[in-house]
Amino acid sequence: MPVTTAIDAATNAQAIAQAIARAITRSIEAAEHPILLETPAQLDAAEAAWSRCDVLGIDTEFVRERTYRAGLGLIQVSDGKHAWLWDPLCFESAEPIARLLGNPGISKVLHSGSEDLEVLLHSIGTIPEPLVDTQVACAMLGQPLQLAYQGAVKWLFDVDVDKDQTRSNWLKRPLQPGQLRYAAMDVVLLPRMLAELRSRLERAGRWGWLQEEVTRMQRNAEQPTDPDEAYLRIGGAGRLDDDGLRVLRALARWREQTAQARDSARGFVIPDTDLLELARGRPCTLAELRAAVQLHPNALSRYEKALLQTIAAAAADPAPPQWPAPLDKAQMRQIDSMRKRVQERAKALEVDPALLASRRELEKLLRASIAGEPPPERFLGWRESVITDELLAIIR
Repeated sequence: MPVTTAIDAATNAQAIAQAIARAITRSIEAAEHPILLETPAQLDAAEAAWSRCDVLGIDTEFVRERTYRAGLGLIQVSDGKHAWLWDPLCFESAEPIARLLGNPGISKVLHSGSEDLEVLLHSIGTIPEPLVDTQVACAMLGQPLQLAYQGAVKWLFDVDVDKDQTRSNWLKRPLQPGQLRYAAMDVVLLPRMLAELRSRLERAGRWGWLQEEVTRMQRNAEQPTDPDEAYLRIGGAGRLDDDGLRVLRALARWREQTAQARDSARGFVIPDTDLLELARGRPCTLAELRAAVQLHPNALSRYEKALLQTIAAAAADPAPPQWPAPLDKAQMRQIDSMRKRVQERAKALEVDPALLASRRELEKLLRASIAGEPPPERFLGWRESVITDELLAIIR
């Protein structure tokens, strides 16, 4: 390369780096002075500004402790130059936010967006489209699959982000200055993160991977919880016999429906430990029920009759439980070989093995193959040629 060309390239690179540094500084400054949206006039002005953007960062703050559904406390929006904080407690309608989320001309950027999608779908009635998740993007470039926003910002820009408001009550008003700054910092760097990550992913030939993964994330967010399958998520259920599993299935279904109807956290209706104890003992009388569980007296009084009725009705349910049989020794060896292959491929690709497949997902693939079923959706798309074909060769 001629000397002048090398000098020009170095100068251009330096100018680009300086421009990026200025943009990051401006974003951080925007977080110091967020625009709180509490009136229709403020929201109208923000919506006009959003309409001129191609990319917007999105985040939510919510509270979910005693309720089934999260209580939305704030929606943050940023173009990297401004930070808007929409207060849902000040508005009867969320239509302007719904318009933004559904605007096909604006790419919405979230980090670790699975819970945000759930909250937005319930509170606003829609999820962002088009969408990019920067946590998944980072994982496709070699970072841990569960990399937090703070870690991603540190990795990409060497910027430290405080975590001091993680446990804030976002439904209490007025919101404090520290909360507003924290909320704004969670979103102001997302547009710049997208620009950096997209460039790296395109060079690596992995931008299409990210688009597939986000589409799957959106589909999953729109899938309702099936009360009939709630028992499959309870740890320790596999140690029950078939009669116990029938009772647990019925109890977990009842709890899911009750929690939804009362908007109460599952554990505040009845905890998993008590469900398992009832499934084991299958009490028939109030005295037996009261001796078997550790429920608060008020909860026990409210639910005891329903619990006894549910336990009695479970015995008449003809549908067999869907709990999978334990893997035999040969199948366990297959799982070990599959895990080893995942680790080898992940090392070659320089990614977290969990991005390719977890141990639980490998078991699902194995069980699908044994049953003569197609691979689970997660193993299709970009993973098919990267890892799935090799895993199926081990199984067969």
